[in-house]
Amino acid sequence: MKENQKTMKAQKRIALIAHDHKKDTMVDWCKSNKEILGRHFLCGTGTTAKLISANTGLPVEALKSGPLGGDQEVGARIAEGQIDMVIFFSDPLEAQPHDPDIKALLRIANVYNIPYASNRATADFMITSKFFDSEYSGTEEDYTELNSRREKDIQAEINARR
Repeated sequence: MKENQKTMKAQKRIALIAHDHKKDTMVDWCKSNKEILGRHFLCGTGTTAKLISANTGLPVEALKSGPLGGDQEVGARIAEGQIDMVIFFSDPLEAQPHDPDIKALLRIANVYNIPYASNRATADFMITSKFFDSEYSGTEEDYTELNSRREKDIQAEINARR
C-alpha cells in the first residue's frame, strides 16, 4: 500500500477526552502539565473541556459531550487533518453506552496514524517525546486505491442486482 508524507507542526492540536471516573485524573494531569499543554491548541469533549479550562486556566475548545457525538466530532476532525493527537483517559472497568463511538474514534486515529494515549502513563511518554514540541514528519497509509477497488466492487454488485 502506498504511503503519504504527513507533517505535524511544532504546535500540536490535541484532543482531550475523559470518561466520568477519569475526569479528575485528566484535570490533575493537565494541571501537572499546564506549561507544556499551554503551548498547544487544545480541544476536548463537553464536560472534560470545561473542567480542564476551569481548573487550569488553559483555553480548551469545548466540543459536544462524548455520548452526544463529541467522540465522533473528534474523529471527523482527525479525518479532516485538524487533530494531531488524542489523549483519552478511558475507564476500562465501566461499560459506556457510546462504546461503538469510542471504538470508531480509536479506529480513525489508527487509520490516520494519530498518536493516541488511553492512560496517564502513555500521555506522559507522549508529551515528553522529542517530537512533542517540534515538527514531526511521518507517513500515513494511502487508502485511495483500496477505496477505488471497493467502489468498483459495490458498483458491480449494484449492476448485477438490476
